[in-house]
Amino acid sequence: MAKLAQLLLFACAFALAAPLPPCAYGDVRTPLSDLDDWPYTLLDTTYRLPESYAPNDLVSAELAGFAGGFLVRELVIDDLRALREAAEADGLALELTSAYRSYGYQERTFAYWVAREGLEAALRSSARAGHSEHQLGTALDFRSAGGPDPWDVSDWGETPEGRWLAENAHRFGFVMSYPAGQEELTCYIYEPWHYRYVGREVARAVTESGLTLREWLWRRGSGER
Repeated sequence: MAKLAQLLLFACAFALAAPLPPCAYGDVRTPLSDLDDWPYTLLDTTYRLPESYAPNDLVSAELAGFAGGFLVRELVIDDLRALREAAEADGLALELTSAYRSYGYQERTFAYWVAREGLEAALRSSARAGHSEHQLGTALDFRSAGGPDPWDVSDWGETPEGRWLAENAHRFGFVMSYPAGQEELTCYIYEPWHYRYVGREVARAVTESGLTLREWLWRRGSGER
């Protein structure tokens, strides 16, 4: 109940929030960067985590029934397992293609996309080190079981698995960070495979608000300033 009351206070604060800043490239330490801030940490092209940020409770996603050796924070496991089981009950099979990434791992990931697509395209589709939600240990990239990487599909969001996640992920505490047609608000291109775990209450609040996750987090944080 305390969390629900807090969310209602956040909703009231929305009206007082400072306008969402335009997407710009900077390196400002995000205000909420403690491990306990995981549902509310704002990361975008401006705000970043420190290089030293590394969750101390990382476990294998195999505990939720996903193969591949991917790591997530332990607090994600129960709802991740529930999401997988619900998808399977509807006849769908999901796999992970990415989960926790350290600062150094993200440096290499960003360099890969720069080499593959050029700097301008990479900046739109891949976060610079420190700016990636994957460093939180609560962001995951999904794909259809046995299929190619989702970014190699013309629109993975239109696959059965992609549509199911878009309709159901919030019920298990996951929010699509970069929905279609919202690049000016999210700072990144449409990524229907990238979901961030924020917990069921926050995911419900974000979904009911109709805002992108970045907008909701900004208004939540701005309302507290």
